[in-house]
Amino acid sequence: MDGPEYSGAVVHRIAVEAPDRPALVGDGGACTYRALADRVNQASRALVARAEPAAARPPGVALLCANRAEFVEVIYACEQAGLCLTPINWHLGPDEIRYILEDCEASVFIADARFAEVAANVAATAEPAHRLAVGGAIDGFESYDRALDEQPSEPLPDPTLGTRMFYTSGTTGRPKGVVRELIPGTAEGLAALARMRGGEHVALVTGPLYHAAPLAINLQPPISAGCAVVLAERFDAEDTLRLIDAHKVSHVHMVPTMFHRLLALPADVRERYDVSSLRYVVHGAAPCPVHVKQAMIDWLGPIVHEYYAATEGGSVSISAAEWLEKPGSVGKPVAQAVEIRDADGRACGPDEVGTVFFERPDAGSFEYFKDPDKTATTYDGSGRWFTLGDQGYLDADGYLFLTGRTAEVIISGGVNIYPAEVDAVLLMHDAVADAAVVGVPHDEWGEEVKAVVELKAGHDPSDGLAEDLMAFCRDRLAHFKCPRSVDFVGELPRSPAGKVLRTRVRDGYRT
Repeated sequence: MDGPEYSGAVVHRIAVEAPDRPALVGDGGACTYRALADRVNQASRALVARAEPAAARPPGVALLCANRAEFVEVIYACEQAGLCLTPINWHLGPDEIRYILEDCEASVFIADARFAEVAANVAATAEPAHRLAVGGAIDGFESYDRALDEQPSEPLPDPTLGTRMFYTSGTTGRPKGVVRELIPGTAEGLAALARMRGGEHVALVTGPLYHAAPLAINLQPPISAGCAVVLAERFDAEDTLRLIDAHKVSHVHMVPTMFHRLLALPADVRERYDVSSLRYVVHGAAPCPVHVKQAMIDWLGPIVHEYYAATEGGSVSISAAEWLEKPGSVGKPVAQAVEIRDADGRACGPDEVGTVFFERPDAGSFEYFKDPDKTATTYDGSGRWFTLGDQGYLDADGYLFLTGRTAEVIISGGVNIYPAEVDAVLLMHDAVADAAVVGVPHDEWGEEVKAVVELKAGHDPSDGLAEDLMAFCRDRLAHFKCPRSVDFVGELPRSPAGKVLRTRVRDGYRT
C-alpha cells in the first residue's frame, strides 16, 4: 500500500519505535503496541486463509463482538488484508442478526462467546463457511485464539487496503449495508484535529465499536496517534467518571444522552472523581440541546467540541469556542462542502431552512449494498451531492444549524414544525429526562404536535404535569409549535448508540 499511511500501519510502526507503549488498557483488554501488531498479523493470516470471495466483492468477515481486544485485532487485520469487515450490532434480535449475516455475504463469522446462544443459532441457518469464537467456546465454532496461534506474527508480504460495511438502524424496513472505502490518512487527520500525542494522551471508548462513530472517533484516531485506549464494555455515567479518573483519560467521544446521564448524577458523585485530565470531549450522532451542552462546558470547561456526520459521510465540526459564539450550531464544513436546498432543489439563502446536502468526496464515497436504487435516490441528479434527509440552515457566516429530519418534520395546517426545537425546550424542564416530539394524525390540521416524555426519577405522570409541560413550552415557543397533548412512557425507544428512535415513537400513533 503506497502513498499516505493507513491507520492500521501506525500500529506496526509504533510496534518498532515504541514496542512497550500501551495500546489497550482496562477491562476490555490490555496489550502493548508490539503485542497488538503481532496479533493483527496473525489474525490477518488466519482470516485470509479462510475468507472466500463474494460476488464481485472482496472476501467478507462478519463480527459479532463486544468492546474487547479481539475486536480491535479484527478491525486492523481486515484493513490490511483486503477484507470487507461488517460489524454486527449485538443488541439486535436473532432474526435481524441472521438477516445481516446472510445479506453481507461474509464467508467468515467471528462471534463473542458472550453471545454464544444467538451466534450458534444464527450461524446454523445462515451457514457461513467458517466460524471463529472469541472469549470462550461456542458450539460449531473453532477457537479464534487457536486459529491465530497457528499463524506466524510476521507482517503480510503484500498488504491490501480493505473496506468496511455498516448496517443502518433500519427503523423503516430492513437495514441497509453502507459500504465505504477506507482512505489512507483519514484517521491521522482526525487525530490531528484532536491534538493527540502518543505516550501523553489516553482515549476512552464509551460506545459500542460496532457503530461507525465510536470506531472512527473513539478508537482509530488515538491508535493512529499512538495513544493508549481504554475499552469500556458499556456506558455507565458514574463508571465513566471512574475510568477517566483511574486512567487519566484525556480524550473521549460521547453522544448527548451520555451528557444527560452525567449531568443527572448527584453533585457529590460527580465531585468524587477527578476529571481534570480531560482535554478534548467530542460529541455527535444526535442533536444536543443548547442548555445541556452549555452545562457540560460549565462543568468541564471549553473542551466540548462537536461534529456532524453519518455512516454515509459528511464532515462538519465546531470547537467549543466557536459554539459559545454560535450556540446550537454544529459548525462549518471540514472537508466536504455543504449546501441547503429547498423542495425544488434550489439553493437556500442564509437562515432559510431546507434539506442539507453534502458534496460527494473524490475518494471514500458510499453505496448501499445491493440497493442501487436507494443509492441513486440519495444523490442528486448530478451525482455530486447527496443528502441523508436532514433539515437545517446556514447562517450568514456559514455555520450550519440543524432543525430535524425530512421524515420527522411535522406539517400542521400547512406549517412546518421541527420537533428537535420543541424537544430542546422540554428538556429544560426539571421533570423531563428525555422527550420525543412527533406529529400525530389530526382530521383538520393534518398533524398535531404530541410530546412523548420520559420523566426523571422522583416525578410521576399526571394530568397536571402534562398541562405544566405544555404551558412551559408556550412560555418559550410560538404556540403553533407547542404540544397539544403529552404522553408519558417509562423509557423511550433508542438505538444502541443512544439516539431516540423518533420514527418508532411516531409510528406507534399511526397503526
